Amino acid sequence: MQSQHKDVSVGFLINQTSRKTINLLMHRFRQFDITPEQWSVLYQLFEEGGITQKVLARRTAKDQPTTARILDILMKKELIQKQMSETDRRAFIVSLTEKGEEIASKTVPIEAETMKEILAGIEPAEVERFKEVLEKLSKNIDDIINS
Repeated sequence: MQSQHKDVSVGFLINQTSRKTINLLMHRFRQFDITPEQWSVLYQLFEEGGITQKVLARRTAKDQPTTARILDILMKKELIQKQMSETDRRAFIVSLTEKGEEIASKTVPIEAETMKEILAGIEPAEVERFKEVLEKLSKNIDDIINS
């Protein structure tokens, strides 16, 4: 299959695809009053109970201020709770509330189905190769930033 985008930069295509995916998820999550950015935090907490803000930031690839802002919003919506860590008095353990669990359990399948639709017609081996390439790009960016 010949690409229609051979003269378009990789960065533009990645950004365009990301924006379209985010917009689609925003539309599908609207009924739950959460954004894809907020969902990524809920998902991490849904997958693995209470974790620190620092770990959440790393797993969602967000900086500390952005993570703090998202957590504040989720707390106002009563979807998460914070408790002081028993092992580190400077850290808070973040976990889902019952309401947060309910929303996460309803939205995880929506995200999974959306990704399935987006990846329709693409062979699993192609998807794995694409993920490998994206991970290399991400590592290269990290290396540039940290050099």
